[in-house]
Amino acid sequence: MDDERILLAHGGGGSLTRELVQRVFLPAFANDILSRLADAAVLGSPLVNAAGALATSDGARLAFTTDCFVAKPLFWQGGDLGRVAVCGTVNDLAMVGARPLYLSAAFIIEEGLRIAELRAIVRSMREAAGEANVTVVAGDTKVVERGGADGLFICTAGIGVIPPGVDLTPANVRPGDAVLVSGCLGDHGLALLARREGLNLEGPLASDVAPLNHLVAAILPLGGIRVLRDPTRGGLAATLNELAGEAGLGIVIDEALLPIRPAVDAACELLGYDPLHVANEGKLVAIVHPAVAQRIVETLRANRYGEQATWIGTVRTAPAGKVLLRTAVGGTRIVRMPSGELLPRIC
Repeated sequence: MDDERILLAHGGGGSLTRELVQRVFLPAFANDILSRLADAAVLGSPLVNAAGALATSDGARLAFTTDCFVAKPLFWQGGDLGRVAVCGTVNDLAMVGARPLYLSAAFIIEEGLRIAELRAIVRSMREAAGEANVTVVAGDTKVVERGGADGLFICTAGIGVIPPGVDLTPANVRPGDAVLVSGCLGDHGLALLARREGLNLEGPLASDVAPLNHLVAAILPLGGIRVLRDPTRGGLAATLNELAGEAGLGIVIDEALLPIRPAVDAACELLGYDPLHVANEGKLVAIVHPAVAQRIVETLRANRYGEQATWIGTVRTAPAGKVLLRTAVGGTRIVRMPSGELLPRIC
């Protein structure tokens, strides 16, 4: 691998991204926390600061995450780099069941970026942080020469607290469990692509970028939630393949139940994309006990960010580690992990 070079596809969230993590980063930093490869690291009991803000005595744990955001362009229909930076970090914490509390934000700014654009992105971050009820408490700025940063890169970190008794991991998944999604798929990736390429696609295309922590907080008390993930880079296909592989079980989903807007479906057909491979920034995947699945769907639908929530499939014992799609015409096909360059630099 040392003679190979990094490709844009290594940043696409598919099989090459996973290969890069497994062959380069995991051997270098191997430890029990990192090896879980969750959206956020689950640490021990909270540390106590001088004000006691994180002090608990009831078995709560800390969650910690970090991320970088390199979307191009910086603004698109329904979102911008600042909003996705805050929401993406908040959502990674929420996917391990944490209540997000504090964020940091570091800005790598390209020489020549207009101050008005930077101000608009920072304002968007402030609004998203308010919506998620988190506070940005630390940051940094660096400036690089023209051509070095696509205008702006944002790197974040986030800390949250996981309530006692919450342990969301693929190891919890059992045959017969229900597979849910909180809403329509592919909105973010197609909206950003349309803006980037100047495409005049039919129908409304707007990013779904949103903080999901309040949505998660509403369903956690219902119980029966095995694991949560947000299907960002690589889309639903990458997320389900990762979960099936980590659980050692099969997942079967029904094409007729997948919530995909007609505009997204038409755009994917025109451009040759599979909507299951397209990134989302305001959706979650939940694998839950079947006895509570319908109640969780109803609770999700009561929230503005879960109005199109749907039960899309079921966990099976076989084929272990694989995802199958029952097609609308009655056949079955394998849903593979995305490979190659799809839509890099979109989150």
